[in-house]
Amino acid sequence: MRLLITGVAGFVGGHLVDLLISQHPDVALFGLTRPGWPVPAGLDARVSLIESELEDSSSVDQAIAGVRPDAIVHLAAQASPQQSWREPEATLRTNLFGFLHLLEACRRHQLRPRTLVVGSSEEYGRIDPSDLPLREEAPLRPLSPYATSKVAQGYLGLQYALSADIPVVRTRTFHHTGPGRGETFVEASFARQVAQIEQGRQPPVIEVGNLEAVRDFCDVRDVVRAYWDLLDRGQAGEVYNVCSGRGTPVRDLLDLLVARCHRPVEVRLDPKRLRASDVPAVVGDSTRLRRTVGWEPRIPLDQTLSDLLEEMRARVAAEADASA
Repeated sequence: MRLLITGVAGFVGGHLVDLLISQHPDVALFGLTRPGWPVPAGLDARVSLIESELEDSSSVDQAIAGVRPDAIVHLAAQASPQQSWREPEATLRTNLFGFLHLLEACRRHQLRPRTLVVGSSEEYGRIDPSDLPLREEAPLRPLSPYATSKVAQGYLGLQYALSADIPVVRTRTFHHTGPGRGETFVEASFARQVAQIEQGRQPPVIEVGNLEAVRDFCDVRDVVRAYWDLLDRGQAGEVYNVCSGRGTPVRDLLDLLVARCHRPVEVRLDPKRLRASDVPAVVGDSTRLRRTVGWEPRIPLDQTLSDLLEEMRARVAAEADASA
């Protein structure tokens, strides 16, 4: 199998590559990266990297013609709801038209690769508590340009599955974390602050926003297993929640991380970090995924956060060494 991964240099892409190298070494891996963007040093050398700009249809066409993939995992995205408010047009160009260019290139070259397009629980948007846990049939009420772009991307995938016979499988992936998570995400921000406090690079105070929000967290290593299973056995055109089915208050994440800190820590509320648009609870139902491919999450949240903190300690120490 020739597998093309867009966004291969990102957080999820790196973990997907690790899974495939260790468990599916017969898969030939090709990774799409943006021209001029740095590639993580740890990205396995067995991935053939191709520079391509998803917003440029001719660039995507050239990449697809060169690889002629049997399968595609489409991870590349502008993934921040907050940034999408600052750059709504750019978010739509990247998330919607980037995927359109991939699908059109496949259609032009008469390719029908099994394709997984990764959506988001943000698509559910304003949630009625009576809808919890969220099933795939729940109404979509997006609250940001990012969420809207993901709704549109999912329906674009459905359209090509129905009308162009490209077997697109869709996900709505809930919150996921683990080693390498970007520091703009709440649990990674907490972990970074704990690591900096331990090394004396920040006062022993963590400033927080809303700790009462409840989210459905999975380990990223479990998530990429679900992606591979769905790419292999998911039903074309169908959408699957990728989630644990368990709600965890953000406060619990902080408590688990602070308990591992080697120094006493004060937690202080920062009103500037509170967002009026916070959805109180987002918890998914992964019954469809489990029944279709037999997937179950394996890594407990406690282990996920321990691994995240260890990786963040190493990251902060490396930064300290570089600035010394």
